[in-house]
This record gives sequence, C-alpha cells and structure tokens, in this order.
Amino acid sequence: SRWYQRRVRGHHSGNLLASCSMDNTAKLFDIVSERCRCTFRRHSDSVNSTTFLPYSNILCTCSADKTISVWDIRTGLCAQTFYGHVNSINSISFNIQGSTIASCDAYGIVKLWDVRQVMEIDSFNFEPHPANSVVFDTSGSCLAVASNDGNIKMLEVEKNKVCELFGHKDSVQAAVFNRNGEMLISASSDNTVRVWS
Repeated sequence: SRWYQRRVRGHHSGNLLASCSMDNTAKLFDIVSERCRCTFRRHSDSVNSTTFLPYSNILCTCSADKTISVWDIRTGLCAQTFYGHVNSINSISFNIQGSTIASCDAYGIVKLWDVRQVMEIDSFNFEPHPANSVVFDTSGSCLAVASNDGNIKMLEVEKNKVCELFGHKDSVQAAVFNRNGEMLISASSDNTVRVWS
C-alpha cells in the first residue's frame, strides 16, 4: 500500500487502538475482533497524531491540514474542530481533566485550547525548529515539548515558564511521562532513549 500508518494510540479499556495515516484518515480498531470499527474522515491532508481523552469515548486527531478534530468514537461523528495553526500540526495531548488540548506544529508553535469553548487559550513560539511531540504530565500543569533542535522544552503552563532538558544529539521525536508523572522518557533520532527525573 502506498499509504502508511503513522502512530497508534491505545484506549483505556485495553480493547481499542486508534491509528492515523497519510491517507487523510484515522481509524479505530477493535483488538479482540481484529477489525476496524470506524474510519474518521474529515481532514484534507495527512493525519499526524491521535489521542484519547482519558476514560472517555472521545478521540482527538491533528493534521497537516492545520486543524484539530474531536470525535465521538461511539458515533464516528466529529464534535468539534479547532482552527488557528498556520502550519502542519504534528502532535496533540489532552490534560488529564480533559479541559485543555495542547498542540504543536512544524514551525515550533505550541498552542493550548479550551475544549469546552473551542478556542485558543495561549500560544508559545519555539521557532525556528519544528515541535515533534507534546505531552502533559499527570497533573496537567507541565507540558513537555519534543523539539527538532535536540532539546525538550518543559513548559509550566500556569506560570508561562520554560526550562530545557539538554542531552540528545539529534531531533527529539517523542516524549511521554510515566503513569505517576515522576519520570519523562524521550526518544531521539540520535538512536537513544533517555529517562529524565
């Protein structure tokens, strides 16, 4: 196939996976039956990332079409669309409360969105390097941004304070907090995985 899957995310139930693809769709798979339950079609360019709202039936997707869509996985319908990025969106993350979405794009712009009001709350500029991944910690007060400059930007959301983690020798492609939020794990194009505490 000329289209390939980009990323896969698991649902809290353990029975569902969401994937995103360069064919402009996201798909929801049932692990038990090994079948696709739903195909989400709304984006006009590649879907670059998916994430589930914790403990819910809500899926969020972001795309190179510069939009973020929020879906109800029970119906397959798009509930909300967020507009505001001017470049391809690479990654998205919900805070644990589900009230805020963080997104990052190919020019290093990170945005925070109010889910209920469907509006932008704040924006942070980490240009000129692309931001590859964003992830909230378990408290929702800290946001890790994996950057193409080889560093991880740690953003204290309420204080608008940024510090950087140095150590990778090439682009940081992904970052994730462990379950209790005490450690951050990062993966880089330098072929290393680092654990930060």
